[in-house]
Amino acid sequence: MREYLPTDYHLRLKDSLLGAQMLFVAFGALVLVPLLTGLNPNVALFTAGAGTLLFQLVTRGQVPVFLASSFAFIAPITYGVQSWGIAATMSGLAAAGVFYVVLSAVVYWRGTRVIARIFPPIVTGPVIMVIGLILAPVAVHMANGRSGDGALQLVPQKTALVVSLTALAVTVLVSLKGRGMLRLLPILCGLVAGYLLSLVLGLVDFSAAAAAPWLAVPDFVMPVFNSEAILYMLPVAIAPAIEHFGDVLAISSVSGKNYLKTPGVHRTLLGDGLATALASCLGGPPNTTYSEVTGAVALTRAFNPAIMTWAALCAIVLAFVGKVGALLQSVPVPVMGGLMLLLFGAITVVGLNTLVRAGHDLLEPRNLAVVALILVLGIGGMEFSLGEVDFKGIGLAGIAGVLLNLVLPCRVKEEGEVIVPPAPH
Repeated sequence: MREYLPTDYHLRLKDSLLGAQMLFVAFGALVLVPLLTGLNPNVALFTAGAGTLLFQLVTRGQVPVFLASSFAFIAPITYGVQSWGIAATMSGLAAAGVFYVVLSAVVYWRGTRVIARIFPPIVTGPVIMVIGLILAPVAVHMANGRSGDGALQLVPQKTALVVSLTALAVTVLVSLKGRGMLRLLPILCGLVAGYLLSLVLGLVDFSAAAAAPWLAVPDFVMPVFNSEAILYMLPVAIAPAIEHFGDVLAISSVSGKNYLKTPGVHRTLLGDGLATALASCLGGPPNTTYSEVTGAVALTRAFNPAIMTWAALCAIVLAFVGKVGALLQSVPVPVMGGLMLLLFGAITVVGLNTLVRAGHDLLEPRNLAVVALILVLGIGGMEFSLGEVDFKGIGLAGIAGVLLNLVLPCRVKEEGEVIVPPAPH
């Protein structure tokens, strides 16, 4: 057996280096979510690593994916932190994880058809658009050097616009012109470019990073039960749960294996839900499978799921480096604002593309009513109260979309054929 040990060692060393590279690919997006929402980036690193390991345990180590901070929850977390605080918001996010678990049980019991019936593209598309658009003003405020609510001018507007538009331009250019691994790092490149320009302009304050210890336990936050936060977050989970199917299809296509069958989409959805619940119980953002890492897998042809184990372990180790989080939190507001301009717009386009790919006639009265009401109720500020619980924003849009889709009758052709909305691809 001894003659094989050196080979095994070199294989493990190669996998560990590939794993670190996968974390590098995910890093920009991973830390951007906590930076934008007020959560702790070190906690996000830890929960991304721990969530990935839990996902691998549930899926029996068969799927080469990395789980980290979900962009779909940026707007809801921002609102929740402002309204109820971090601990209460975490209870809502934990409930979203439990929602995934329930969906996985439904898929195991009845298959994916029942999910397609309750959450068709005519519902998920506009809900995703609401997620992208509802905090668009926050992106504009921050790109102009103001606080998220626009109340405080933190950086002179002209200076802020130079920084934010530079970060935005670099992000767009890398996504369009980048080659190889660089093409997978547009957010990280934009973040670095904006940060370097901010250094030149004297906008970066290193005092917190200098005072932070090298080694420190992440600032974990336990959830505190809040029924209003739970009811607000549950509908938000609809869109990313449906997107999960697309992510699994993508990695299946890249690796040439049918992960929908083995280990089964019910297991991948269960792993995603448990990872999200775990992250929320520690004060981290919800987890989701990262398309950037899937792209890196396709580029490197590194299909061994063990590589993601190394990526997860690297994230966990990095989470205990106190200066990392402090340095990340020194990123000036205009840099994040420039990235958010593209990010929130991109989320909206994803929702629009969901509708386009489904091939719906949006001027057909039933479809028009569903899409129009989801968008206006979600973005317009409509609010309903049920006892002490308020329904508004993304939560109201999601609930309204599901109910309208189930209640409104499908149009019938003259020859009597019922037109049923197509299931998502």
